[in-house]
Amino acid sequence: MRMQAVIDWISSTGLSQTIQTESWIVPTVQSVHICAITVVVGAALVNELRLAGLLATDEPPIVVIRRYLPWMWGALAVLLLSGVLMVWGEPERSLSNPTFWLKMSMVFIGFVLSVLFRRPMLNPEYDATTGSKAWLIKPIAWLSLVIWIAVVFSGRWIAYT
Repeated sequence: MRMQAVIDWISSTGLSQTIQTESWIVPTVQSVHICAITVVVGAALVNELRLAGLLATDEPPIVVIRRYLPWMWGALAVLLLSGVLMVWGEPERSLSNPTFWLKMSMVFIGFVLSVLFRRPMLNPEYDATTGSKAWLIKPIAWLSLVIWIAVVFSGRWIAYT
């Protein structure tokens, strides 16, 4: 199915029409979306800076990760829901925009990196300083942080491309 056909179909749905015509929905959903990305980036910032050895160094990485990871997953769920609503309300603006697809790619990479990168660290027996592939922790932490910040920037650029 062509993208324009998908855009046309979404635009014709009752939900899309309601989102487009009710003046309070788009700013409300966008505000929730921005708050959720703030939580994701905040949790990522604390986690990644801990893993890079710059923050909360008096605590083991597992403690910091376990403290902030649930916030990250919850906020990602809110991001998914609010993002779907934004796309549903303005499908042409999003689905035909290359910056939107760049953002979605980075969200996917950030999510996968967070899952794969943190899974071994959640094991109480894993030692982040001497464990297998411990030398990768700092570079991946910085990469992850850059990806989440790029998600924020690309999200803003969607409106201007």
